[in-house]
Amino acid sequence: MSVDTTRTSVGEHVAALAHRALTLDIALHTVQVSVGGDTVLSAACDPLGLDAPQRMYSVSKTVTGLAIGLLAGEGTLDLDDPVVVHFPETRPVHPWLEATTLRHMLAMRGPHRSTTYKLTEGGWLESYFRVPPTHPPGTVFTYDTSASYVLAALVERLAGTSLAEYLRPRLLDPLGVGRDLRFLTGPEGVSHGGSGLVCTPRDLLRLAHLLNDGGVHDGARLLPADYLTAAVRPQADTALQTWGASLRHGYGYQLWLPPRGGWLMFGLGGQIVYGDPERALAVVVTADSQACASGDQRLLDDVLELLVEPLAGELDDGRRTGLAGSPGVGLSWPAPRHDATHVRPVEARYVNTGPGPGPAELVLSLGHDGGRVRAAGDGAVAGGWDLELRFDGPTRARLDGQPAVVTAGWSGPDALDLRCALHGDDLATWRARLAWTADGSLAVQSQVFGESADQAWGYHAAYRPVSP
Repeated sequence: MSVDTTRTSVGEHVAALAHRALTLDIALHTVQVSVGGDTVLSAACDPLGLDAPQRMYSVSKTVTGLAIGLLAGEGTLDLDDPVVVHFPETRPVHPWLEATTLRHMLAMRGPHRSTTYKLTEGGWLESYFRVPPTHPPGTVFTYDTSASYVLAALVERLAGTSLAEYLRPRLLDPLGVGRDLRFLTGPEGVSHGGSGLVCTPRDLLRLAHLLNDGGVHDGARLLPADYLTAAVRPQADTALQTWGASLRHGYGYQLWLPPRGGWLMFGLGGQIVYGDPERALAVVVTADSQACASGDQRLLDDVLELLVEPLAGELDDGRRTGLAGSPGVGLSWPAPRHDATHVRPVEARYVNTGPGPGPAELVLSLGHDGGRVRAAGDGAVAGGWDLELRFDGPTRARLDGQPAVVTAGWSGPDALDLRCALHGDDLATWRARLAWTADGSLAVQSQVFGESADQAWGYHAAYRPVSP
């Protein structure tokens, strides 16, 4: 069968996805599409890129599951082992926990209704065995990140090394994954196998190719065939999921099973890895969608509808679509609406009319093209920050100790909007509106979106101008 190559189709699909993301205030970091192991399109949003490490959140679960599969293949454990056998110090436990196997945990059919730990409270590992279970294992699907954390702890206990170091000679080095791959750790120092993976988008594409190729790379089998076969088959019924239709088709071992077929890794904020072995199609998307309500689910639906569906259809028609090679198509950061007719030069210092919330002082130096906004003083959620602004594009900064990308615009005659995308070990978005009143005072509405973001950054405050 002849294969027709076009130079526009994939680019058009990605452009449609990027446009939809911007309308939802979703920061699309990178997009990669490959067919037959060859990259047909890559796109990135400066300064992030295909080789920039980023937190991948629940994509971590799949990687943890692969480590469990490797240990099973080596004979170090059996998937039907009760988990408590490997953590005997936790006994006595509830009978439903005594009956919980590694297979149950891989398939998210454990005995807890949800994740057992609190991010900032107590031991995460212990919580899995001490929080009272709600139902017998193996009965219903319940998405439980603490189960994946326990599985990561098990890998490290049996391997005698960190999760990443266990995987390095067996999986990571053969795939060409760099040393930047790491896991954030929980309070016990255990690799956060449920949400702590930090790696590059290109690393995820390498992993996608391996799964599409049945666990074989360059002629060498890296993953046990029996584990991978089971991992991409339905192990749990997810029909009651409330996260959207795309996740109601089923779940394997630490992998979602989307409606069209194939497999799916899915992490908070819009970290998406989709594979279709039948068509040798792989799609990797990294993003931060937290500023949009249910943004990661909406982005997933859009990736499947606007990118995967048309590409799969074209491949079924015998056409290999996309750009030759990896052209490095650009993506844009979400930015507030800007109307140049509303720009007002401002050189002023403002003080908070109360003891908080919000910083004690704001110092503004704004011109026609951009300027500077500084915050200082007590009270404060922000013990001090300093942002350079441009109205025609993004700038870089540090906010709350993390690298950030800043966009800004005058959305009205008396309203300046700021948007900061933080992209350190935790992804977060901070938005603020500065609104002037007739007497020259300043109202500030501040919003923050992020799993670990300090919620004190969400506030309303009023400021009055003071003499220099």
